[in-house]
Amino acid sequence: MSDNHTADRIAKVALEILEREGPDAVSMRRVAQAVGITPMAIYHHFPNREALLTTITDREFAKLLSHMQAHPVEGTTEARLIAVMEGYVDYALLQPQVFDYVFSRVRAGARQFPKDFRARRSPTLNPVADLLAAEMEKGHLKKDDVWEVALALWAHVHGYVVLHRAGRIGLSEKQFRALLHRSIRRFLHGLKA
Repeated sequence: MSDNHTADRIAKVALEILEREGPDAVSMRRVAQAVGITPMAIYHHFPNREALLTTITDREFAKLLSHMQAHPVEGTTEARLIAVMEGYVDYALLQPQVFDYVFSRVRAGARQFPKDFRARRSPTLNPVADLLAAEMEKGHLKKDDVWEVALALWAHVHGYVVLHRAGRIGLSEKQFRALLHRSIRRFLHGLKA
């Protein structure tokens, strides 16, 4: 196996463990054993557990972004923003353990508001902010701090996802998504110019 292939296999196995059992189950020894290498050999590819988890989360942000880009972004302001946020919901429901680790746990190096977001270091919030900025520029939404509005929208959707996954919203997934769409529309109604 080449070094890159081995590193990819290590990351893949670590992601599988993370998704099945959560981040606490990901240990260097366990991942090495599952990959079929010695525990010491894993350190040739990743200096520590945090570096391995960072690699996983960086790759997952790319997957999340692809989910967000999978929905056609067309139509009204509301329809376009709902489409972008639908990808976020898709990812959250498909990869719940990874989603929790990425967005609901303290992690070294996690991007922070406002500095990292305003510096466009968030590959998943950038498209939301760009869409909001374009709609503000066209006069469809009130002019406001784009990053604060993007954060508010993301937090709004995130809260609904967390409540749904915790069983606090007693609706089917289809009904939940319809409720979320109505909620986003109400949120955006307050921003209309």
